[in-house]
Amino acid sequence: MSPRQFAGLLFALLVLVAAPAGAADAEHMVRADGKRLLAPDGTVLAVKGINLGNWLMPEGYMFKFELARSPRQIDAVVERLLGPDGAAMFWQDYRRRYITEDDIRFIKSVGFNTVRVPLHYRLFVSNDDPPRFAGEGYALLDRLLAWCKAAGLYVILDMHAAPGGQTGVNHDDGPGYPLLFYVPAHQRLTAKLWQHLAARYAHETAVLGYDLLNEPISPYHDLAYLNPRLQPIYERLTAAIRAVDPHHVIILAGGQWSSTFAMFGPPFADNLAFTYHKFWSTTGRDAVQPYLNYADAYNVPVLLGESGESDDAWVAKFRRLNDRYGIGWVFWTFKNLDSPSTVASIARPADWDRVLAYANQPPSAWPSGAETSAAARQALADYLDGLALAKTRINWSYLEALGLDGPAMRERPTH
Repeated sequence: MSPRQFAGLLFALLVLVAAPAGAADAEHMVRADGKRLLAPDGTVLAVKGINLGNWLMPEGYMFKFELARSPRQIDAVVERLLGPDGAAMFWQDYRRRYITEDDIRFIKSVGFNTVRVPLHYRLFVSNDDPPRFAGEGYALLDRLLAWCKAAGLYVILDMHAAPGGQTGVNHDDGPGYPLLFYVPAHQRLTAKLWQHLAARYAHETAVLGYDLLNEPISPYHDLAYLNPRLQPIYERLTAAIRAVDPHHVIILAGGQWSSTFAMFGPPFADNLAFTYHKFWSTTGRDAVQPYLNYADAYNVPVLLGESGESDDAWVAKFRRLNDRYGIGWVFWTFKNLDSPSTVASIARPADWDRVLAYANQPPSAWPSGAETSAAARQALADYLDGLALAKTRINWSYLEALGLDGPAMRERPTH
């Protein structure tokens, strides 16, 4: 190497070292560009995703429970059957087995490019006073991100259960009312948690973006009071994130189970995307027109964050509708118990009805017989054993309805 070449190389290295970290990060992140999301190489990213529902945010219906619907109610059933120590071991085992590297590799192999991860804040915040940012969730997310990065999948982090509850129904694990919008302490903790997560993952290129609140403000509450408060909450959370992470996309869900953007004004920051959820709707343009109108008015991307839970024909029609208008999508969900409207169906344990005898009745009516309890405990063990991808049934027709074309789709069983 000549002295001139050496000097040039040294100068280049000094420039690289002196450049702010954020400048390099920006080139390696997904970003909003008008009505599109762009991959780091500048190409349009057509999101084709699947939710990892029920993993870090259990929902009762995904266990076939009718009464024990929220995580705290599900916990109570498991604790009644296994005791406090046994329940703690059950949930650790559950989270370890529900999503594994095999699952992530399979998701990539069939043609998805994104996963959305519903989160429960309790996995990231201690019960101390004041609370600390500690919990099992960090290690689980770190592991998932490493798997997704290796597989070539993007990850959307979704706050499904925020402090106090943001929906007012069971799937935020709140008290049945969206207290996040009423209690300043819940708002402060939510902002601090998002800031903590954003600081942790600010340089993680596998993260597509942060979905700040899942399905805020159900239709059952005081909409005239609550709806005008949604955008200010988003502004506060966004400011907290942007203080530590200037580059990741921030995703804002509409109100009334993410069905409407009517409470939103013009976008208040750069690099925002807006997400809607829709189940069991018509499959004509009228189903997406309000979201297209918002995207056209403000030149921002729109994303379908949840949909599905229907037959393959509906899924195919609704997916094609979103494709037609350039709306990326993340369907619900990857793994579920004994269901045709999911990617991987978990086999129903033989004695699952013994578990339902507890989950579908109030605690005052729970069975007390030793035989029933023993059978229910065995059913829980069998459920855990059946979580492995190799033991699930793959619903190939569901994947076909999503129009996926990964290598595993071309090699799938034809019988």
